Amino acid sequence: MKKIVNAATPAVCAVALTLSVVAFANSNAATAPAPIVTSAPAAPAGQPVDLTYAAEKALPAVVYIKNTQNSKIETVEYSDPFEDFFSDPFGGFFGRGQGNGGRRQRQVQTPKRVAAGSGVIISADGYIVTNNHVVDGADELMVTLNDNKEYSARIIGADATTDLALIKIDAKNLPAIVIANSDNVKVGEWVLAVGNPLGLNNTVTAGIVSAKARSMNDPRDKRTANLVSSMIQTDAAINQGNSGGALVNTRGELIGINAMLASPTGSNIGYGFAIPTSIMNKVVDDLKKYGNVQRGMIGIQGGDVKDYVDAQKEEGKDVDLGTMEGIYIGKVVEDGAAEDAGLKEGDVITHIDGQKVTKFGELTGIIAQKRPGDKITVTYLRNKSKKTATLTLKNEKGNTKVVKDADIDVLGGQFRAVTDSQKEQLNIGYGLQVLKVSGGRLKEAGVPQGFIIQRVNDQSVKSINDLQEIVKTASKSKEPVLYIQGIYPTGKKGYFAVPLEDE
Repeated sequence: MKKIVNAATPAVCAVALTLSVVAFANSNAATAPAPIVTSAPAAPAGQPVDLTYAAEKALPAVVYIKNTQNSKIETVEYSDPFEDFFSDPFGGFFGRGQGNGGRRQRQVQTPKRVAAGSGVIISADGYIVTNNHVVDGADELMVTLNDNKEYSARIIGADATTDLALIKIDAKNLPAIVIANSDNVKVGEWVLAVGNPLGLNNTVTAGIVSAKARSMNDPRDKRTANLVSSMIQTDAAINQGNSGGALVNTRGELIGINAMLASPTGSNIGYGFAIPTSIMNKVVDDLKKYGNVQRGMIGIQGGDVKDYVDAQKEEGKDVDLGTMEGIYIGKVVEDGAAEDAGLKEGDVITHIDGQKVTKFGELTGIIAQKRPGDKITVTYLRNKSKKTATLTLKNEKGNTKVVKDADIDVLGGQFRAVTDSQKEQLNIGYGLQVLKVSGGRLKEAGVPQGFIIQRVNDQSVKSINDLQEIVKTASKSKEPVLYIQGIYPTGKKGYFAVPLEDE
């Protein structure tokens, strides 16, 4: 059975890659940097390819990234099935049980973790692109250049959906890589994968482009279910540690960021995948401008026409959609861009802005370069009849505004993890106490000073970082509200709804 493996060392792997079949994603291609073409000639047809030039150009721009996660004290739950019985053996019969179902908490110290990956210098002033899963959870990031100089790095922004991150080091006159347009890459073209695999720094492997717009997402696989899926597939060897490294053409120009491999063993067997620069350029631009990625959503669920037709045949149904190429619309999202433009379930999308789309990965790649508010022209078949429509892409909230991550400051409060004495007194295992309430969302919702927050939007809150992440996620949802559960210092339980936006 095939494994989906992020090409970083195991300790830092989180999730990576692709995108689910719900329509998705990002940018305006006009904002992406124009590709710069060097003067190195391509090899004549039928002649051997000299890859030394490409290696010389790419190697100085690829860096080694060390992710350090410091030791931490964490509260964990464990089960004691006899606790409630021995504390009150008759409680279950007479309804007097005061236990918590045998669930108890204890504090454990996690070990210090160190993991590694690769990155690519994209500007002389220190901007570096890598994978989100390479920097995820880092307390410290150290970057080592090809000449062995070391720098501390900070995260400018990261995006789990595209598995891309932008980091920065304080340096000048760095050997930035030349960025090519990945849309111009052809299947069969020679490429190099450059990175730091398996602890072997400054490594180059060669292969060809095996496929484009490859869909790797599987709704049943949590590692790939919700991620942008329009990958460059290559047989150049990509292994753990290659994550965030460069996939370059024969001129040494960047065409993709190495991200993952598909393997039954966890090691390379000829299936490596890279995020194309057409998507990377837009993500980098968004992270610089907004701090997060602005995703244009087309508002459909579906898949390849061939997959749909084959599935119908297995059920004994003969289906003729007028084509065997394109994207079959299985569902139109309510109040989405597609519904507004009149698209319906059963329609088949064949072109976007005049560009032919034969499979779902191609559609994903195009939409991933768009932003909310961008307009696209969709050509589609309905009952084999050709039609066109203009769609205005929307964001996750169903409008065309810029989506910003709400910071914890919007709550207008100061917080502190509960003390051991509070845990003992109130018989709780964790929580954040509101130390102060100033002008902000907490005050508007009536959350008082001293209240202890334990759960928000049905997620446990054990630290300020937990609350920060929940606020960020909620701020980008269609319902930007925090549903807070907790306890007063008196032991009384409390519940609050805290809107993050004005109605």
